[in-house]
Amino acid sequence: MEKIEEGHYYHIYNRGNNRDIIFFEHDNYMYFLKLLQKHIEPNCSIFCYCLLPNHFHLLLRVNDNLSNPSQQFSNLFNAYTKAMNLKYKRTGSIFQKPFKRIKILKEEYLKALVLYIHLNPEHHDLSNDFSKYSYSSYKSLLSNLPTKIKRDEVISWFEDLENFKHVHLRRKMMMDNEMENLYIE
Repeated sequence: MEKIEEGHYYHIYNRGNNRDIIFFEHDNYMYFLKLLQKHIEPNCSIFCYCLLPNHFHLLLRVNDNLSNPSQQFSNLFNAYTKAMNLKYKRTGSIFQKPFKRIKILKEEYLKALVLYIHLNPEHHDLSNDFSKYSYSSYKSLLSNLPTKIKRDEVISWFEDLENFKHVHLRRKMMMDNEMENLYIE
């Protein structure tokens, strides 16, 4: 597994051990986001995320001069696992080990990853409209409300807010057409 290095963008993702559920109810999603803020935000810039019942995706950049970035993720996963085990009277790991990471070296991949992450709820048939999915950064990026997500930078990758929305909708339509073509004989 590739070591996480300071100063680089990463796609961080993981799923439940044995592909099991990791978010059992609404409060679990909120708690994970709170832990993300506690353990990851001080050490990384977060650009987008999506939390799904049995997995999650993060796009982030590890801060410069961070000596052991992997430890921060370990702290996040351990804190979440301990809380869920206590709350639901369960034992053992919630997450698969090791968590997955892909170093991002090209801006084109950054943009594609933003789309992939935000459209994930539709890809997994959890929502008919990704823009309304509750556990994604998409709404935060469109909003004017304060957020720790690097909204301005993400939007700039797509030139402006209108193009950001347009590209998401265009990609959604492409996915819908691809699915329709699977059923046409």
